[in-house]
Amino acid sequence: MKVFAWQNGYGIFSIGVSQKEVLQHYIDGQMEHHRTHTFQDEYRAFLRKHGIKYDEKYVWD
Repeated sequence: MKVFAWQNGYGIFSIGVSQKEVLQHYIDGQMEHHRTHTFQDEYRAFLRKHGIKYDEKYVWD
């Protein structure tokens, strides 16, 4: 029997149906976007935008 556990560094977020087009636009432009914005910087901005408190030492491997 397997025991459930989250991976290190794992996070999950959801969106509402009303945001489907915005998300699709983001996904379509993601490769270009990440040429100038790192994932880490984008993730920090997302956490700040939504008021999610975090400790940098626990966010990255």
